[in-house]
Amino acid sequence: MLRNGLEPWHLLVVAIVFIVLFGSKKLPDTARSLGRSLRILKSEAKAMKDEGAAPAAHTPVAPAAGATADAGLIPADARVSP
Repeated sequence: MLRNGLEPWHLLVVAIVFIVLFGSKKLPDTARSLGRSLRILKSEAKAMKDEGAAPAAHTPVAPAAGATADAGLIPADARVSP
């Protein structure tokens, strides 16, 4: 029974069930939105891959003379004078 589990007529039955359940008008819209989603996922994955490679190529910049290591982390209005 499971040896020949996926024959062409099985796919035909599944396609007919989808058409009956979702209707012929909804299927093109669903396929179009699925294609858009996959395209967005692919572009986001590529952006993450490119973003991951960018910091390795970035060279660190030395702080200006007289600046402390944490001067950029504390807002100017929150700093306390010694």
